[in-house]
Amino acid sequence: MKVVVHVDGGSRGNPGPAAAAAAISDDAGVLLEEVSELIGIATNNVAEYRGVLLGLARAKALGASEVEVINDSELVAKQLNGAYRVKHPAMAALHAEARAALDDFERSSIRSVRREKNARADALVNAALDAAAR
Repeated sequence: MKVVVHVDGGSRGNPGPAAAAAAISDDAGVLLEEVSELIGIATNNVAEYRGVLLGLARAKALGASEVEVINDSELVAKQLNGAYRVKHPAMAALHAEARAALDDFERSSIRSVRREKNARADALVNAALDAAAR
């Protein structure tokens, strides 16, 4: 089964309170699951990677064999596709974990889109951060 996983992560402050989220749909666009989680104090880049990891874990739990990951972080997408190197040592572990998670699928891809094309995952991140701030 192929799924499309829209993922996002964000922090309020850099670093600051952070959250990760994923909206998972089947290949026909039917929403299968939405999930978000607070991840404590983190940078935006850490939150973006945590969004990828959350989405991949949920896709695997749903039984997906093929995954298309869509995010709004060009940096993370290009790092995971091998176009950019990971220079920051703390990010290397998250990168390796995400690469390994992508490799667990028969087929996988990741690409970045403009924020407005990733609106549902972005809204899930903001809702989690708003709820935590209350």
